[in-house]
Order: sequence, then structure tokens, then C-alpha cells
Amino acid sequence: MSIEVLSAGPMLTIQDAGRFGFRHLGVSAAGPIDAAAMALANALCGNDIGAAALEFAGPGGRFRTTRALRFAVTGGPCDIRVDNRIVAAGESHRLLPGETLSIGVPQGVVWGYMAISGGIASPVVLGSRSTHLRSGLGGIEGRALRTGDILPLGLDDVDGPCLRPASPLQGASIPCGKGPIRLILGPQQDYFAPEIIARLTEEEFTVTPQRDRMAMVLGGVELPAMGGHDIVSDGTVPGSVQVPGSGLPLVLLAESQTTGGYPKIATIASVDLARLAQMPVGSTLRFAIITRDEGEELLLAHQRNMRAVLADLVAKPEGDLHSEYLLSCDLIGIFAAEEILHPVWSQQGGG
Repeated sequence: MSIEVLSAGPMLTIQDAGRFGFRHLGVSAAGPIDAAAMALANALCGNDIGAAALEFAGPGGRFRTTRALRFAVTGGPCDIRVDNRIVAAGESHRLLPGETLSIGVPQGVVWGYMAISGGIASPVVLGSRSTHLRSGLGGIEGRALRTGDILPLGLDDVDGPCLRPASPLQGASIPCGKGPIRLILGPQQDYFAPEIIARLTEEEFTVTPQRDRMAMVLGGVELPAMGGHDIVSDGTVPGSVQVPGSGLPLVLLAESQTTGGYPKIATIASVDLARLAQMPVGSTLRFAIITRDEGEELLLAHQRNMRAVLADLVAKPEGDLHSEYLLSCDLIGIFAAEEILHPVWSQQGGG
């Protein structure tokens, strides 16, 4: 039971929820850049939300399976085809042996996700299947996927339904907020003069092409440090905003190093990190400063919303209408609407 990569996009990797508990050994978690988008893709396929799936930037690629399966693509709208049939992002579909699945470039975002029912059963390395490109861990030989790779699949419920959100989701992903990107100052904000700190909220930053799974560089505003840009290396986390000698802020992402020697002017609030990472090159943004407690409350609210969305998935109609799908529909509302639109027809029992 496997899926073959007929052609691979340039940043196609296997990711699961991440590799935790090894930062003291210099191994960061890896995992998805946009965890909510990957969780949605997995849930649509009936998987655990942390199951191993595919992450891609740019075109996803083309695939062929040896068994019938369900798949879902999330992150953003995308050209998805099963042979010549166009299917939608943000819901699951069936792929049969002999059919070719083609996934194009996500629109309006950078990172897309494809989950497969049963999950990808690549070897577990240090408790995770996630690919850590910098360290060469996990996935398939610790590298991005290539044309010709064969990916083993986990056990699947072949009778499981294809799912969709009960209410349409804009952009084939779970909403994660709008407006300025929120951040918490520190831990080395005292390296920067008050007028430099003020630039964080008064000026507009630009997403540059300098980006990968490790970090992304923001342009348009320089943030010079009063005491220089070298510190004794200390701990970093995804979301740390380091400022090297160029003065251009460097935002660390899922595959970042665990320590660094540049001062960290701030940390992106966890609730907004994926939103920032999903901004295409050339996008402009502003920051807003919040407290740590505010950041925690925002993250908890986002997690509650994500759980609500995932708990509200419903079966899609496939061919003949099944009872499970009919039970998910508002049939009373449909009948009531019919009475409003055609009261005489309803009273007379037919047309």
C-alpha cells in the first residue's frame, strides 16, 4: 500500500506534528509551517490531526496510488485534478488506482498540505516522521521528496466517508485572524533604542524572497542595535525575531536552530506565526505589540476555534445519497424554504 511521486514540487516534504523533547540536543521540532492547515487536511481524511502528511511550497506535484484512498489539500485555493477532473481544496476526495492526482500552486499563500487517509508510514526517527532538512532527519532519507519516491501508507478505513466543513472555509484553511501581526517584545529588546522599537509598529515591513523552512527575512525597515548585533548564544524558538548585522529582522520558523547569537528584539505571537509565514513574497505587513498573557489568550481562542471546525466536519454526498450524509443536512430547513417559495404547491401536495 503506497503512493508514488510521479513528479515532485521543489519543497515537497513529509511532516507530522513535529519532533519534541530534543531541543537540548540541538534538534528543533520541524513539523508543519502551518499546523492548523495540516490538521484540517488530516481530519478531512479521517486521520489523527498529527498524522504524517505532505507539505509543499510552489506546485505540489503529481501522484499515483496502489490502493483506493481519500486525500485532501489545504492551505489555500489550488488547482487540483484527478486525471482531467477538477476537484476542490478544503475537502476530501477519492483517488483510485490508475488515476493521476495533480496538485498545482496554492493561491495567496506559500505553504500547502496534502493528507492521505491512513497517513504516510515513513520510518519514525526520534519519535517523529517529520523531515528536518537541515539535519537530514526523518521523512525519506531526511530530504525533500523526489520524482520516483514510493511512500508507504498506513492502515485505512476503506469505507470511510469523504468529508467537508459544515460551513465553507475561506481559503481552504482554518481562519487565523487579520490585521497587524502581533508580537511580544524581548528577550533582548534592551539592545535597541526606543526609537528603533517604535519602528516595529510605525513602519511597514516587506516579505523578501529570502525564506525557507528555517526562517524568513523581512525587508523595508532596518533595526540597528545600540550595542552591536552579537550576543552570547542563547535559546531560540519558532517566532523569535533575530536582528543580524544587516539590521533586517529574521523570523525563525519550524526548522530553526535551537540557539543563536543575534539579539532578539521580539517574538511573534504563536497565534500569528503561521499567518506571517503564509504571506507571499512582496506582501507588506505591520506589527502590533501585545503582552505575553494576551498572546496566550489569543492562542487558546484560536485552538478552541480549530477544535470546533474539526468537530463540525460532515460527510459529502457521493453518488447515491447515503443516510450518514442525509443526517448531516438541514432537511427541515430545506422543507421550510420550499413552503415559503411554493406555498400553493406544498399545500396541494405536488405540481
